[in-house]
Amino acid sequence: MNLSFSQPPRLEWTTGDLSGGPLLRKSTCIQDLTGIFSDERARQLLAGERIVYEVEMLNTSPAEGELYTGITHLYPGRVGHEYFMTRGHFHAHREQGEVYFGLRGAGLLLLQNEQGEVRLEKVFTGSVHVIAGYTAHRLINTGDEVLSALAVWPTLAGHDYHALAKGFNVRVFEENQQPLARTVQNG
Repeated sequence: MNLSFSQPPRLEWTTGDLSGGPLLRKSTCIQDLTGIFSDERARQLLAGERIVYEVEMLNTSPAEGELYTGITHLYPGRVGHEYFMTRGHFHAHREQGEVYFGLRGAGLLLLQNEQGEVRLEKVFTGSVHVIAGYTAHRLINTGDEVLSALAVWPTLAGHDYHALAKGFNVRVFEENQQPLARTVQNG
C-alpha cells in the first residue's frame, strides 16, 4: 500500500501568521467602522485608510459540518479614549459557538448574551476562550502591540451584525493608562 502525505497549513505561534495553504485575507479600516466607536468625531479625525484589524483564514469549504479557522490581528490604538476593537457580532445561527486562542498581545474579549448580560475575559498568549452559542463577541486591544487570536467556528454559523446596531452594553476606555469598562445605555 502506498500512502500519500500532504503538508497541512502552518501556524507560527509566536506571530500568529498562517501559511502553507490557500488563505483569504480581509482588512478593516477606520472608515469601515462608522457607528462602532462612541466618539464618532474622533473616529472621523483618524486617517480613513488606517487598518484597525486584519483577518486571515484558511480557505475552507463552507459545507455543513466543516470548520473555519482564522486569525484576527487587532492593532493597538484608540478612537478618543476608546481602545481599538473588532466590530463584534452574534452568529446568524445563534446556537453556534466558537473558540478563541490568545496568540500574542494583551486585550479583552467582550461577551454579551441576548438578554444584554455582559462579561469580559482577559486575552493573552495561551488564553483559551469558549464562546457559547447565543453570545455576541468582540475583541478589544488594550495593549501596545498587536493582539492576535486564533478562532475556530462552524462554517454555517454566519455573522449577524444588525442585532448589535445599537452596540454592546459595555465599552472599554483608557483612563490613567489602564482599561476601564463602562456600562452604556443602548435603548
